[in-house]
Amino acid sequence: MKVGIVGVGAVGATTAYALVMRGVGSDIVLVDIDKALAQAEAQDIAHAVPFAHPARVSAGDYADLSGSRVVIIAAGTARKPGESRLELLSRNADIFRAIVPQIIAHAPETVLLVATNPVDIMTHITADTAATYKIPSSRVIGSGTTLDTARFRALLGKHLGVDPHHAHGYVIGEHGDSEVIPWSLVSIGGVPLDEFARQIENPISPDIKETIDQQVRYAGRNIIQGKGRTNYGIGSALVRIVEVILRDQRALLTVCTPVPDVVGVPNVTVSMPHLVGGAGIRNTFLLPLTLSQEEECALQASAQVVKDAYESIL
Repeated sequence: MKVGIVGVGAVGATTAYALVMRGVGSDIVLVDIDKALAQAEAQDIAHAVPFAHPARVSAGDYADLSGSRVVIIAAGTARKPGESRLELLSRNADIFRAIVPQIIAHAPETVLLVATNPVDIMTHITADTAATYKIPSSRVIGSGTTLDTARFRALLGKHLGVDPHHAHGYVIGEHGDSEVIPWSLVSIGGVPLDEFARQIENPISPDIKETIDQQVRYAGRNIIQGKGRTNYGIGSALVRIVEVILRDQRALLTVCTPVPDVVGVPNVTVSMPHLVGGAGIRNTFLLPLTLSQEEECALQASAQVVKDAYESIL
């Protein structure tokens, strides 16, 4: 199964390497404006294939994306010294409006998976552009808070001494500072969090919740301060999403895609639990009816942050 990656910087290259290591996809095509970089990364990753899973790794042009089941978009530019967030958004929006039509022209049946930050806004731009080519938004997915959710479950599992696979909870809203952890929905193996914590005599106090919240919310910022970028965690998250699509696993993931309404904020792209399968988004589970009033207000504020940022570049 073919997977394309457009943009072979740290995230794109790490994702390609992780695909090979996990055995997800049999034909991986790297596309970048810097053709020499794409060629070098493809060769280097191909040299890892004998130690991992059979796969063909190559560099190419947009035409080589033909037949891709998924195309990951990790292209974009970093912020320049003195540049505002709005200026960065505008530049990346222009890049995406040039990239997306070329992908669709050669891989019209693909699922578009957006990794570039700010991912909520870039996914919305991708969906708007794709819509002009009759591509439904269900085939436009952003990585959203998939990684944030994994971080949350890992930290919660560590505190409780439980395998994170049994810690069921989500991070929703913006992939950014306004993201929301709805603690009221958290359960451990089907047991409500507070009851589970009581039974093991390890209560989750407000201070512990706040500590976990801060560690999740600012994890990316802290990593960037130390090494200048994040790539391993998001690369692994992207591979998980690709795996779900290629194998039609029907998994519940906190990816982002345009939805008609989020707590009164219309036509916005933020992360919610979505059922993901071979054709992209199969269903969206809107949570406000089961959130606490405080969580609902926080989600509304988060969705409005994304909405305002998107409208600022129109």
